This record gives sequence, structure tokens and C-alpha cells, in this order.
Amino acid sequence: MNQEVVAAGIEGLNAADLSMWALFLRSDIVVQLVMLVLLGASIWCWSIIFEKWVRYRRVWRQADSFEKEFWSGGSLEALYDEIGAKANHPMAVLFAGAMREWRRTAERGLTGKDHLRAGLQDRIGQVMRISIDREVERLERYLGVLATVGSTAPFVGLFGTVWGIMDSFQSIAATKNTSLAVVAPGIAEALFATALGLVAAIPATIAYNKFSNDLGRYATRLEGFAGEFSAIMSRQLDEGDSN
Repeated sequence: MNQEVVAAGIEGLNAADLSMWALFLRSDIVVQLVMLVLLGASIWCWSIIFEKWVRYRRVWRQADSFEKEFWSGGSLEALYDEIGAKANHPMAVLFAGAMREWRRTAERGLTGKDHLRAGLQDRIGQVMRISIDREVERLERYLGVLATVGSTAPFVGLFGTVWGIMDSFQSIAATKNTSLAVVAPGIAEALFATALGLVAAIPATIAYNKFSNDLGRYATRLEGFAGEFSAIMSRQLDEGDSN
């Protein structure tokens, strides 16, 4: 009799333990899988958030430094010789691609021919557009993961909650005991899955919106630079013809 009382007391203490680890251990295998998936998704999202935060800050600083040097009044040819082979950020890649096309045409002595000027300008414009698209695509890589987790994690957590509540009701029916001490742990285990879903979804959604806005502003900056650089190229062609 004493052993039964002690066992019941231990079981009551375990049921009263509502720590996260205890809730996870007591959960049904399906709910545990849901929790592990949500935890993995959250860790993955935070790694993406950290990587994007560092990378976007870096490319923005590099663009500031490059534009300062570009508009300093120095020779564009000298600037291309300096960074053309080691362009390591989108704006430098954009500049190097356009200058590479310009230099190829200049080496063939075709920049002064009227009937080839329009073709050269079109090629330079196309090179810059392709460079912008390629670099923006690289910068937005894995942002879709944040959007997916942000939109689906709450529903995955809700699935775990519904499954856990169903399992809890089955336990209540089996024990025929509806006291709060019996009901509370099972409900807490089920709601824990929803909490994990929100923990994964909220940072992912906020980060996706922020990074999408940052990427849009940076893409606009690249397009503005491309337009200004194209105007400089056109002016140099006109000056070459007048000479």
C-alpha cells in the first residue's frame, strides 16, 4: 500500500512539472516530431537572419565606398584596372561588366563609328541589367525560406496542438478523471506546440519584411547607378565623335 502511495505521489509530481523539457518528454510522438520540426525551422531561420544581416550591411558599406571613389573625379579606366578582376560586391560587378564591354569595343576601334554606337550602348545596358538581376537574385537567396516558415509555422504548431488535445482527451476518457491536475498537463503540452510555431514564425516574418525592403532599396540604388553610368558612357561617346 505504501509503495502505491509513493508511486502515485511521484506520478503527481511529474504531471505537475510544466517545464518545457518535461512537456516535450510527456508529449505524444507526433507532437514531439512537430516540436522538433519547428525548433529546426527556427534555428535555420535565425542562421539565415544573421547571414543576411551581416551581408546586407557589408554590401551597403561597400557600395558607399565604391560610389565615393567612382565620383571622386578619377579615371574610370584606372578604377577598372584596380577592381575589375576582383570585383567582390554587386555595384563593383555592375561597373566591371560594363567597362569590360566598353574596353572590348574600344580595343577593336569601333567606338567612333556612328552605326555601332547604338549597338554598344544597348550591349552595355543589357550587361548592366543582367548584372543587376543576377546580383539581386544572389542577395535574395533563402529569403523564401523565411517567408515559408513565417506563413506555415503557425499552422504546423496548430496541427501539433490539435493532435495533442485529441490525445489528452483520449487519456481523460481512459482514466475517467476530469480534474484540473489531469487536464492541465495535457493541454499545456498541446499548447506548447503552438507556442513553438509562433516562436518560429514571428521572427521569420519580421526579418523577411525587413530584408525584402532593404533588398528593394539596394536594387533601386543599383538601377540608379546603372542609369548614371550609362549616361556617362553616352557622353564619352559623343565627346569622342566631336573630337
